[in-house]
Amino acid sequence: MMNKIKNVCVVDDDELFQFVMRQHFERLELVEKIHKFTDGEQALNYIKQNLNKPDNLPDLILLDVNMPYMDGWQFLREYVKLSLPAGKQIKVYVLTSSTHESDLQRAKEFPFLAGYLVKPIGKNIIKEILTELLPA
Repeated sequence: MMNKIKNVCVVDDDELFQFVMRQHFERLELVEKIHKFTDGEQALNYIKQNLNKPDNLPDLILLDVNMPYMDGWQFLREYVKLSLPAGKQIKVYVLTSSTHESDLQRAKEFPFLAGYLVKPIGKNIIKEILTELLPA
């Protein structure tokens, strides 16, 4: 059996984008569970609730920056305060439809970010990201 990534969180208020991402993930068959959140706070709460259950924590977070309620930047500011279980690696990619220089600069405030992805994101990009995460 091929290795699979256990948990992926897609944090985005765009239903269509969520749908398309789910389809990419399902077709690639590299992910066991896809968790869908429509704002940063939902995602943050999920992570907080599972800090003592590393198996439920995401291995990958795709985070939209422009969301109502709690946006991606606010999420990241709270996320850095969390104490993740030792050895738990979570890759966080910021997603945006903006190519504004200001957003690129803001992303630099969070050196742990794995990358900055501009929408639309195709299956090939998803595949690259997942392949990097898979244990060799």
